[in-house]
Amino acid sequence: MVQVPQVVVFDVNETLSDLAPLRKRFEEVGAPAHLMPTWFAGVLRDGFGLTAAGAYADFADVAADVLRDMLSVGDDRSGDVEAAVHHVLDGFGQLRCHPDVAAGMRRLYEVGVRLFTLTNGAAALTEGLLEREGLLELVERRLDVSRPRAWKPSPAAYRYAVNEAGVKAEEVALVAMHPWDVDGAQRAGLIGAWVNRGGGPYPGSMVAPQVQAPSLEALAAALLQR
Repeated sequence: MVQVPQVVVFDVNETLSDLAPLRKRFEEVGAPAHLMPTWFAGVLRDGFGLTAAGAYADFADVAADVLRDMLSVGDDRSGDVEAAVHHVLDGFGQLRCHPDVAAGMRRLYEVGVRLFTLTNGAAALTEGLLEREGLLELVERRLDVSRPRAWKPSPAAYRYAVNEAGVKAEEVALVAMHPWDVDGAQRAGLIGAWVNRGGGPYPGSMVAPQVQAPSLEALAAALLQR
């Protein structure tokens, strides 16, 4: 019989946090706003690449390297690149959650589901985000991949979260808006729960999510109906 998960682990960047304000920071340093998603994808690419090679670097360092490279290319770039990099990355400390996050997290918390976060970024930034939203007290543990030294979707990252929760992998659900994260969690034995805010199709090359919904609030309801 399929059961309600005892623990729900949330991805943070883009799943909980809305990265859209970082676009304005790109414009403020003289770069087009549309570069923001390209930059973020590049950060993930390099983080994944390091993990695949058996190496590790913190998100902030990888993010700075990718951004430094992007801002140093082209005749239209001027000014202090290092200052620009810091200005963009400082924006992470001011991000807010998507509108559907609070209701979804509270619905799970109120019925006794334990809530964790697991990010390829920094746990300290997660704590700041949750505190700004009044959600910090709901989340039992704020984890990042610096302990296992392996970025999601490495199995080591998910095993780390499961071990910290002290339960079986099949009793943990990983909530993310990134299909690669959902796929990785399911391959590691967790329940995969996909937040499909964009309404697009899930990649056919990846393991299909066990639970999916268009918002985190609806996803919470679906998890509780398992």
